[in-house]
Amino acid sequence: MDAGGFFMHPFRSGLLANRVVQAIILSEVFLQIGIWIRNFAVLLYVVEMTGEDPFAVSMVSVAEYGPIFLFSFIGGTFADRWRPKKTMIWCELLSALSVFAVLFTLMTGSWQTVFFSMLFSAILSQFSQPSGLKLFKLHVPAEQVQEGMTLYQTVFSVFMVFGPILGTLAYQKLSIYGAIAITGVAFLLSAAALLVLLPEKDPDQVRETQTSVLREMKEGIQYLLSKQVLTLMGACFLAAGLAMGLIQPLGVFLVTERLGLAKESLQWLLTVYGIGMMLGGGLSLTMARRVAPQKLLVVGMFANAVGIVATGLSTSLGLTLAAQLLSGMSLPSISIGINTMIMQNTESQFVGRVNGILNPLFTGAMVVTMGMSGVLKNYFSLVTLYQASGILMFIGILFILPVYRRSAIGEEVEA
Repeated sequence: MDAGGFFMHPFRSGLLANRVVQAIILSEVFLQIGIWIRNFAVLLYVVEMTGEDPFAVSMVSVAEYGPIFLFSFIGGTFADRWRPKKTMIWCELLSALSVFAVLFTLMTGSWQTVFFSMLFSAILSQFSQPSGLKLFKLHVPAEQVQEGMTLYQTVFSVFMVFGPILGTLAYQKLSIYGAIAITGVAFLLSAAALLVLLPEKDPDQVRETQTSVLREMKEGIQYLLSKQVLTLMGACFLAAGLAMGLIQPLGVFLVTERLGLAKESLQWLLTVYGIGMMLGGGLSLTMARRVAPQKLLVVGMFANAVGIVATGLSTSLGLTLAAQLLSGMSLPSISIGINTMIMQNTESQFVGRVNGILNPLFTGAMVVTMGMSGVLKNYFSLVTLYQASGILMFIGILFILPVYRRSAIGEEVEA
C-alpha cells in the first residue's frame, strides 16, 4: 500500500463516519483554537502589564497547570458519575461564560482577572477531558480506538506548531480584548459541535450514580491498584514525568552553552520539535491498526530517550536539530500508546477516575524535576542532566516491558 493509502486508512475504515469521533475531534479543534489564543494573549498581556515581572509570568503557568493537581481526580470521579455529553457541553458553556465575564471586567480596568479566565477554564477541562475519553470508550468499536486516539493526538500536534503563532497574531492584531472575545466564541463553537453531533442518548450502561463521591474515589484507587497493567502505567508515567521535567527549563542553556548561539535561537529547536510532532502524528496514523499500543509506547519512549541523550551530547546545530526532530516524532506515539492502553484496559465506569489518577502522576513528577533542574544545573553539567533524563525514560520503558508481548485487548498480565 502506498503512503497516501496509509494516511487515508482511517477514512476508509469508517472511523470518521462515527458521529462521536466527528464531535470530539471538531470540538477539540475549536477548544485548541481558544486555548492557544487565550494562553499566549494572556502571557503577552501579563508581560506587558507587569514589565516582565517573573512572578506574575510564572503565575500564568500556575493558573494553567495547577488545577491538574487539585481537580484531575475529582473531575475524573464526577466524569464517571455524570453523563458525558451533558458534562462536556456544560463545561464548554461555562468556560465561554467565564471568558466573556473576564472580557467585561477587562474593559472596566481590572486586568488581573485574566488569571481567573485561565484558572476557571483549566478546572473545567479536568471534568470535560475524561468525559471525552469515556465517550470514546462507549461509542467507538474497540478495534478503532487506537485510530481514534491517533486522530485526537494529531490535533494537539498541529496546534503545538501553529498554536503559538495563532495566539501571538491574535494578540498583536486584535489586542487582549479581541483575543479574549475569540476565545469565548471558540468555546461556544466547541459546545455547539458536541450538541449537534453527539447522539441524544448514551448507551444503557451509563447511569448517573447517587453513591458518595469519597466512596467512588476510593473505588477508583482500588480499581487501578487491582489492574497490573494500569499500575505499571502509573510507574511509567512517574518516570516519564521526572525525565521530561528535568530538561524542560534547560533548552535555553543548551543553545547558549552547548551550541554557542544566542538565546533567541531556541525558537528553531522548538519549531523543529513541533514539526517532529506533526510528522510523528502522521506516522502513528499509518501504524494505528498494525502496531499494538504497548509496542507503540515502548518504541516512542525509546526514541525519545535516544533523542534526549543525543541532544545533551551534541555540540553541532545539525545534530541537535535532528535529535529534536526525533524526540518530537516520538511524542505522539507515547501519548497514543498511553491513551489507548487506558481505554483498552479500563471499564467504562472507571475511565474518568483512572485518567484522573494517572495524569497528575506525570504532571506532578514533571513539576518536581522542573523545580529542581535549576538547582541541579549548579552542580552538574548539561550533558549529565540530559543523560539522567534519558536514563529515567529508559527506566519508564522497563515498567512497560511486562505487557509488551500482550496481544489481546484487556488481557491481564500474569503476576
